Amino acid sequence: MGFPLAGVRVIDVSSTFMGPYCTMLLAQWGAEVIKVEPPGGDVVRRIGDVRGTSMGPVFLNVNRGKRSVVLDLKQGGARDLLDRLVAGADVVVHNMRPGAAERLGLSADAVLRVNPRAVHCAFRGFGAGGPYEDRPAYDDVIQAASGMAALQGGAGGAEYVRTAAADKIVGLMGTAAVLAALHGREVTGRGQAVEVPMLETMTQFMLLEQQGGWVFDPPAGPPGYARTASPHRRPCRTKDGHLAVMIYTDAQWRAFFDCVGRPELADDPRYRTIRERTEHIDELYAFLNDEMAGRTTDEWLAELERRDIPAAPVNTVTDLFDDPHLRATGFFESVEHPTEGPLRLPRQPVGFGPDPRPVTAGDGKVSHAPGLGEHGLAVAREAGLDEAEIRLLLASGALGAPRGAAPRTGRPAPRAALGSTGRLA
Repeated sequence: MGFPLAGVRVIDVSSTFMGPYCTMLLAQWGAEVIKVEPPGGDVVRRIGDVRGTSMGPVFLNVNRGKRSVVLDLKQGGARDLLDRLVAGADVVVHNMRPGAAERLGLSADAVLRVNPRAVHCAFRGFGAGGPYEDRPAYDDVIQAASGMAALQGGAGGAEYVRTAAADKIVGLMGTAAVLAALHGREVTGRGQAVEVPMLETMTQFMLLEQQGGWVFDPPAGPPGYARTASPHRRPCRTKDGHLAVMIYTDAQWRAFFDCVGRPELADDPRYRTIRERTEHIDELYAFLNDEMAGRTTDEWLAELERRDIPAAPVNTVTDLFDDPHLRATGFFESVEHPTEGPLRLPRQPVGFGPDPRPVTAGDGKVSHAPGLGEHGLAVAREAGLDEAEIRLLLASGALGAPRGAAPRTGRPAPRAALGSTGRLA
């Protein structure tokens, strides 16, 4: 088993969640990812940074397996070094607005002029050509604009999903788009520009099952999906807790009706087919909730498993770390970070190869998240700069010296310095 993206080089000039999630997946599948950070670093470094090391938990998760170089792209010397990196790259990813990308030499035209074989992936809030195209956007804004917040809140008013759903879903779309563009390059020999707009991506995602009668023109009915809109769609209360139960097919409902001693309901005109059940979903889910209250969670889990009906306990985030299935599949990896010590991180879940098991930190690829500018000197040398050029960039601040977190011993973090030979350490 190998890493399917081994040999692919990615220049990641993105920040926060969306772009870094895309490039983390590419890194976990074998790509070399060079994370270009501004002098202050990706702002995510400081979220939950209780140790004061600029290595907060979100950063440690979403930037693992990358190398960090600090460039002040407002300076010409930094942009020249970035051009060198782009010239040797397969993929360039950023989440800047078009005007900022243009000023910093990261527009599609600029990147493809330097490297016509590059895949240029630009995440943006809103697609080109519309009145919102230059507006800033974050996850909450897109959850609202795409209809997700209104749908989540229902009649009680708009609410956000309590995870950065838009950022992560759009990041996944970007990953798929990059892989498609890399395949296209294998066919044509040319790179191309890829635009991944948040609003359009999330609107498509939302409308898959929510467009309803508005699929037809003129509309043949209201939008929405009755099953997900039902106020009775929630984890069922049992005698001693809660249980998620998802009964969907004719066979599953027939098995459940038999389980609760009501086999005749399988032939009730309201419940015989998925169309009829969807039309009467509120009363059906109310019946389900009433029945579930009569047994304990463990009793129901055993009974539903025996009848092949999907069900699961309602885990908290903390519960996930003791979930027996996640433990058995080795989902959480123990990773020794050079400055942060032992970490427990989720491994990427996709398996590859004849025996498709997911690649892990133990398979030989560096997996820790980088200190700020940790690899800047090495990356500059690999790009062909000599020691004098590097010293000039460091002196001007165009290239940031490594500012990694302090080692766990408490000694100061090593900084770039001139050795006795005059070579930068």
